[in-house]
Formats: sequence, C-alpha cells, structure tokens
Amino acid sequence: MPEEQYPRIFLYRRLVQAKLYIDTHYADAIDLDQIAGEVYSSKFHFIRQFKSIYFKTPHQYLMHVRIDKAQDLLKTGATVTAACYLCGFESLGSFSTLFKRLTGITPQAYRLQHETLRLQVEASPFSFIPACFARQSGWL
Repeated sequence: MPEEQYPRIFLYRRLVQAKLYIDTHYADAIDLDQIAGEVYSSKFHFIRQFKSIYFKTPHQYLMHVRIDKAQDLLKTGATVTAACYLCGFESLGSFSTLFKRLTGITPQAYRLQHETLRLQVEASPFSFIPACFARQSGWL
C-alpha cells in the first residue's frame, strides 16, 4: 500500500514506536533489521522516515542513547568497563572513542570529573547553593 494512503499520524506513531523500542532495548544487540521489523517497514524507507523526524539515523540515535546511559552510570561511580558493557557496547576501545567524540572527554576523565564534584559537594554543600536562594532563606 503506498505511503499516501496511510494517515500521517499512523506513520508518525510507527516512528515513535521505533524510537521507544530503541530507548527500551539500547543495551541489547539490536540492529536496523530488528528496529525496522518492529514497525513493519523496509529498512531503507525506515531510515529516511526516522531521519526526517529525529534528524539522526536510527543507528546514530542508538549510539547517543547508549552514551547518555553510560554517562548516567559513570556519574554514579560505575567503572568504565561496566558502563561500556551494560550499555550494549561490545568493545571498550570503540566505546571510549565514541564517548570522547560525542562528549569531548574520555569516559575515565568524565567519571573522575563527577567524582571530584561529588566530593566537593560533600565537603562544602553550601558553596553549591546559589547566593540569591541563600539570601532569601536567611543563610547569608
């Protein structure tokens, strides 16, 4: 059935369904065929549609989701290796390279940066409260 015969909202819902599939299964070994199969579309047509809505290919979106989840894990103190494998990457080298390309720093530097910040907050929590809020609350 040609695309014009489907209402636009139906096509949009299929793309949202694919995005939600990626958001849910980011740690699994998923590929483009699986994602396109979830929305009953050919992979080439699906890539075009997905990119027109989200401005990234499904693979690019998957990599961004994985890196975002790895950042969350690294902020909580997880090791770089644990973050790599828990987020669905199969190679520590490719994970580190992609992480640095997307964030500007290595995963280890990111982890240490947030660990240092956490220790500073624990040592001096009031220095992280905005002065306007502290004045309003009578702390200054």
